[in-house]
Amino acid sequence: METDAERILHHWRDAVPNDRMAHLVKDTTRALVRALQSRLAAHGVSFGHWTFLRILWEHDGLTQRELSREAGVMEPTTFAALKAMERLGYIARGSSPGNRRKVPIFLTEEGRALKRALVPLAEEVNRVAVRGVAAGDVAATRRTLLAILENLARDA
Repeated sequence: METDAERILHHWRDAVPNDRMAHLVKDTTRALVRALQSRLAAHGVSFGHWTFLRILWEHDGLTQRELSREAGVMEPTTFAALKAMERLGYIARGSSPGNRRKVPIFLTEEGRALKRALVPLAEEVNRVAVRGVAAGDVAATRRTLLAILENLARDA
C-alpha cells in the first residue's frame, strides 16, 4: 500500500511534474507541519499552541489582537487557543486598567520552559527536510521563497 509521502512524490515526479508551484509549496508545508506535529504531540503540545508559543517567546506581552495578526489567524481562533493554553498553564493574562480589549498575554515559567524542549524538535524537522540538499540550494530556495512572499505581499 502506498504511503501519503509516496503518493505525493509520485504526483510531483511522475504524474504532474509541471503542476503549479502553489501546490508544491502546499504539499511541502503539509509534510513539514505533519513532521513537527508528531514531535510536538509527544510533549502534549498542539501545532496551534506552538504557533503562539513561538511568537510569545520572541515578543511576550502582546495582546490577543497582536497575536492574531502575528500568527495570521482570526481573533476567535486566537481566543480559543489562548484559553486552552491558559488552562494548561502556559500563559497568563495581564491587566490593562480601563481597557479590557488590550490585555497583554504573558508566558508563565512553564510556557517559557517549553522553548528548551520544543525548539530542538523544529530544528530536527528542518534538518530532516534538507538532508541531502546542498547548502547553496537551501539558501537559494530560501531566497526564492522570500522573493515570492514579497511579490505576493505587494500584490495584496
